Amino acid sequence: MKQFTVILFIFGFTLIGFSQTANETLLIKAEQQYNEGLYHEAIISYNLILETGFESAEIYYNKGNSYFKLNDLPSAILFYEKAKKLKPNDEDIQYNLNVANSRIIDNIENVPDIFLKTWWNNFYNMFSANGWAKISIGLFILFLFFSTIYFLSGIRFIKKLFFIIGVISLFITMFSFALSYQKYHYSVAQKEAIIFQPTVTVKSSPNKNSVDLFVIHEGTKIYISDELDSWYEIRIADGSVGWLPKSSTQII
Repeated sequence: MKQFTVILFIFGFTLIGFSQTANETLLIKAEQQYNEGLYHEAIISYNLILETGFESAEIYYNKGNSYFKLNDLPSAILFYEKAKKLKPNDEDIQYNLNVANSRIIDNIENVPDIFLKTWWNNFYNMFSANGWAKISIGLFILFLFFSTIYFLSGIRFIKKLFFIIGVISLFITMFSFALSYQKYHYSVAQKEAIIFQPTVTVKSSPNKNSVDLFVIHEGTKIYISDELDSWYEIRIADGSVGWLPKSSTQII
């Protein structure tokens, strides 16, 4: 039984290593195809990597670039947004996303926020959920280190100093973990999507015979607040709300 477990363990690691090697080969191939102007082929290679369950901001970003070169703006924006979720502060991703958004029909102004909310959003979006989680783990390790010094030291001043530092590091650890959890929960609960039909009429209710409210076009980002059958209740950047068919969108 033990021998079988060891063999299974080795086999599992071999499969993981093979998968990583295959993905690296596909990634090199995709980059070569992109550089040669074979954008359709590059997209296929990136899809093969994503189908293995592996994802990264770089793959989504490069896939977005491939779609941009093909002048498929909705798809380019979709994958830039996916990349941005994994790397919120990447300047290249944000720049290319801005360029793509500048070329779509709709130029929707965001509802202005008060200064404190803007500051908080910038701070909150400094890292992804994984980024905040890594920070909290690092800070917790520091807390354990400071606690060890506190318990081992026989000098009163040192004990007092590291007690204070330990309490502060524990507080920041809990704060970082809370941000990580909140950001993960938001990414799961808050659905965002991109419009993929040339023109979509947003309705007052989930019924094709209901009142027309406004029109949006392909490439526009929407925020999904509810759904009913084949309809999404959505909000756009300027605060306007309404209903549209699910088939006109792709989830980020």
